[in-house]
Amino acid sequence: MTQKLHLVFGGELTTPTVKSFKDVEALDIVGIFPTYELAYDAWKGAAQRTVDNAHMRYFIAHIHGLVDESAPDSATEVLR
Repeated sequence: MTQKLHLVFGGELTTPTVKSFKDVEALDIVGIFPTYELAYDAWKGAAQRTVDNAHMRYFIAHIHGLVDESAPDSATEVLR
């Protein structure tokens, strides 16, 4: 069975209408979670802590979609 991992991260955007980070080195990596529900709870908590900053945004990335273990040259092969 494939494990479905979710990365929660965020940072300050250059403008609230564009998904471009002001400083990539200052990204807040909240964590990697084994279920969407846990990732959502972490995302919600981080977003609520920064609600007063209109430029701050948090996202959930479905990192399990980046890895295709059935393909011989999946992304994990390149990273080794």
